[in-house]
Amino acid sequence: MRTIQKNDEPASLTAHRQQPHADYDNYADKDTLRQSLVTEQRGLCCYCQSRIRPDKASMKIEHWQCQATYPARQLDYRNLLGACLGGHGRPEREQHCDTRKGNRALCFCPADPAHPVERCIKFLGNGKIASDDVAINTALNDILNLNLGQLVSNRKAVIDAFKQRLGRGNFNAARELQKWDGTQPGDLPEYAQVMVFWLEKKIARATV
Repeated sequence: MRTIQKNDEPASLTAHRQQPHADYDNYADKDTLRQSLVTEQRGLCCYCQSRIRPDKASMKIEHWQCQATYPARQLDYRNLLGACLGGHGRPEREQHCDTRKGNRALCFCPADPAHPVERCIKFLGNGKIASDDVAINTALNDILNLNLGQLVSNRKAVIDAFKQRLGRGNFNAARELQKWDGTQPGDLPEYAQVMVFWLEKKIARATV
């Protein structure tokens, strides 16, 4: 995960919210909303960082605080995120991200710039994601299921590719970091924060 910098909300969402009896279900312009969420998230799921595209076949519109418990926030753009399908339709043990989360509460928000989530998580060499904060670590595993086997394998592949490049030498970590940390425009590579974590570690060791 990486902290999502929220942009201005779509004009259609602003206009819809001002209508009588407006709610999420009768908001008709969800295509524009999806595009806005995917653009600000640089093409990545808000939780696992797999690729998402702005259509129903590729993503879900996630309410960080669920509609059932927080109906007043159902049209609050700051509460809306773009998530992958997360194994929708599969058994619960194979679900992840918003699909696994359901209506449960998270102790952190990926779109909270005051508390950047990337400062609280680490990516281990075996591909797992973890946190020294007990509550966050529990959320990563029990609520979001981000250590599901396929996600672990995908992250490990990114780490292994990084290590192979290191072994070939002539590797400029600072220059490489710009490809993954959002400095450059456009979509980020999948699982970008894995590389940011490892590259920042390498840069920090080099400056000691």
